[in-house]
Amino acid sequence: MSIRHRRRYAWSSCMRVVVCKRHGVLGPWDWKIGCIQSGDIFYGKYLCGGKAAFATLEWYRELRNYRQSLEKYAMRPGPQTEIMDYLNGNGTITIKEVRGILGIKKSAADALITRLQMQCRVVTGDITRVYRGEDLHYNGWQVSSFCRPEDLADSPFPFGPRQTLDSTHSPEESYEILSGRIRELCGDVSSGQIARILG
Repeated sequence: MSIRHRRRYAWSSCMRVVVCKRHGVLGPWDWKIGCIQSGDIFYGKYLCGGKAAFATLEWYRELRNYRQSLEKYAMRPGPQTEIMDYLNGNGTITIKEVRGILGIKKSAADALITRLQMQCRVVTGDITRVYRGEDLHYNGWQVSSFCRPEDLADSPFPFGPRQTLDSTHSPEESYEILSGRIRELCGDVSSGQIARILG
């Protein structure tokens, strides 16, 4: 299912999760599927040096604005641009496809996608359940696909206005906004701790 149409099926996805729960086959990470497919959440490995996190558009927008102002998160020619070129033309990519395109091992493909997530150029676009065997049983295994964050934010949503990732703040202002939010949620946090969280 394309990102553009996925949000329309968020309700039916939630209903499928309920059905799975009733049959006792819900995997340990299935709760993430509905969150991602809602279209309101940006999920990826983009905080604390590459740890998985969720953010709403309001906060992800500011993180992206700050991160992409930093030299250490600049786009590098080579594998990174190859993956972004693929995403620009195809919309989504899986780790298996990254391996096939670049001819690299899974660990290297994971590291590359994590790097792009830290740059706020890629997020998890969807998670699908893996069904195996003749009876198509589900053991909780899933496959993630990745997309550009603007493909989630800028896709038309039938129940509201088009959203955008463009911040109206300077990168420095975005950092202060995020710092204030972290202090609001976590209390007494040092500047060094905030710097480690935000990269």
